[in-house]
Amino acid sequence: QVELVESGGGSVQAGGSLRLSCGAPGYTFSSVCIGWFRQAAGKEREGVAFIDERGSATYADSVKGRFTIAQGSGRQTLYLQMSNLKPEDTAIYYCAAPAPSLWTACDDLLRRGPPDQTYWGQGTQVTVSS
Repeated sequence: QVELVESGGGSVQAGGSLRLSCGAPGYTFSSVCIGWFRQAAGKEREGVAFIDERGSATYADSVKGRFTIAQGSGRQTLYLQMSNLKPEDTAIYYCAAPAPSLWTACDDLLRRGPPDQTYWGQGTQVTVSS
């Protein structure tokens, strides 16, 4: 089990930007696909953005054109650049990496959600005010 660590959350006004980061000391992501989920108060968790080991990205329709996912050199850090933020983006954002042995594809993560054997971070709060 790997405990991921997110950073970069905060409070911004609508239209603002934030960049989230995720990683773990000494850990290199080896899952086929890694990415971000979010959960707003009183709502179910939803997939936001995912990237595979080739660098191909998959986004939820609600964030397309506004969010960009990227992985750092050597695949040791995962990023989420969020621009033109809206109040409805307010949520706790979680970094997630399915266990590498599962070979979980990005489309599966977005449409079906994470498998039970997924590594998570503790979450970082993003609050967007109007």
